[in-house]
Amino acid sequence: MALKDKVKTALDETRLLILGSQILFGFQLNGMFQDAFEQVSAPGRNLNALGYFLMATTVGLLIAPSMQHRLVEHGQDTQRLHRATTVFAALALIPFAPSLGITFYIVLERHAGAPLAAAAGAAFAVVALFFWFGIARMIKQPEKNMSGDEEEGKTPLHTRIEQMLTESRVMLPGAQAILGFQFAILLTKAFDQLPQSAHAVHVAALALVALAVILLMTPAAVHRITFGGEDSERFHTIGTRFIVAAAVPLGLGISLELFVALVRVTGSAALGILGACVTAALFAGLWFVQPLLLRARHR
Repeated sequence: MALKDKVKTALDETRLLILGSQILFGFQLNGMFQDAFEQVSAPGRNLNALGYFLMATTVGLLIAPSMQHRLVEHGQDTQRLHRATTVFAALALIPFAPSLGITFYIVLERHAGAPLAAAAGAAFAVVALFFWFGIARMIKQPEKNMSGDEEEGKTPLHTRIEQMLTESRVMLPGAQAILGFQFAILLTKAFDQLPQSAHAVHVAALALVALAVILLMTPAAVHRITFGGEDSERFHTIGTRFIVAAAVPLGLGISLELFVALVRVTGSAALGILGACVTAALFAGLWFVQPLLLRARHR
C-alpha cells in the first residue's frame, strides 16, 4: 500500500474512533445536569467528572496526529506521521476503556446498586481493553511490505487537500458533541443552581466551542464557494490555518467546561480551576508544544 493511502487510512480510523467517543463525551457532561444525577452517590459524581477528563484526554490524543500533520509535515505524508498516528490511536483507547466503565457504573448505580454497577463497569472496561489490545496482540502481524511504494515523496496536492478536509472531520465530532449538550445545559434547573462564576465560564466555553465549529466548517465552505471545489496550494494553506486556529478555542472550551463540571460535582471552584488548567496544559502540549518542537528539530 502506498504511503499516502496508509496515512489516509490512519486518519480515517482516528475519525472513526472519535465518532465512537463523541456520544460518551457529551453524555458525561450532560448527565451532570439531569435531575436524577442528584440521586447518584458522591463517589459516582466524582467518577463522572473523572470520566469526563478521561474522555477529554482521548479526544486530545486522537486530534494530536492531525495537528502534527499540519504543523510538522505541512500536509506531506511521512513514515514518522504514520507511526505517530498509530501510537496516538492506541494511547487514546487506554483512557477510553475506563471512561466507558465509569459511565456504566453511574447509570446503573441507582437501579442495581453500587456493587453490581461497579462489577458491570469493570467488566465492560476489561472487555473493551481485551478487544482493542488483547485480540490485536493475538492476531499474527503480516510481513512488512518491502516494496518501493512505501518510500516517502512529495504528496500530490489533491491528496493533501483530501487529508486536510479529513482532519477537519476528525476534530469536528468532538466539538459537535460538546456544543449540543452545552446549549441543552442552559435550559436545565441544575444549571440555574450553579454560582454566577460557573454561569459565566459555561457561556465562555460555549462561545469558544461554537467558534471552533465555525472555523472547522470554513475550509469546506471556502473550497466549495470560493474555489468551486478546485484544488490549489492557496486553498491548502488557507484550510490548514483554519484547522490549526480552531484547535485553540476547542481546547479552551473543553477545558473551561471541565471547570463547570467540577463545580457542579464538588462545589469547589479551586478544584475546577485545577482541572481546567491540567486539561488546557494537556491539549497545549499535544496539539502545539510537541508539534512545534518536532518541527524545530526537523529544521
